[in-house]
Amino acid sequence: QVQLVESGGGLVQAGGSLRLSCDASGRAFNTYAMGWFRQAPGKEREFVAAIGTMSSWSGVNTYYADSVKGRFTISRDNAKNTVYLQMNSLKPEDTAVYYCAASSSINTIFALRTAQYWGQGTQVTVSS
Repeated sequence: QVQLVESGGGLVQAGGSLRLSCDASGRAFNTYAMGWFRQAPGKEREFVAAIGTMSSWSGVNTYYADSVKGRFTISRDNAKNTVYLQMNSLKPEDTAVYYCAASSSINTIFALRTAQYWGQGTQVTVSS
């Protein structure tokens, strides 16, 4: 069982930056792939970014939605049981509730666009 708590959302002007954090509790955080999804009012939940587990030979793999590629960066700190989403050059269309997600398989998050565990979400609002 993994519990996820997001923080760092807020109101920012277009072109600004925010960093979201997701604190995970439970065992073996380093064995879980982590991801971020978002849901805007009246729209379906969409995948934003994912990060795999650390491999001694290939490092860690990251994946992004085309809409955020080059602007958002996902990272993880296994010592702190935390995953981050650095969001730069924010646009009004990035406004949404952002959800942290965890799964034992990166394919569940990246390919199937779902997860085993979800946080409660944090609101990000970008004003024009």
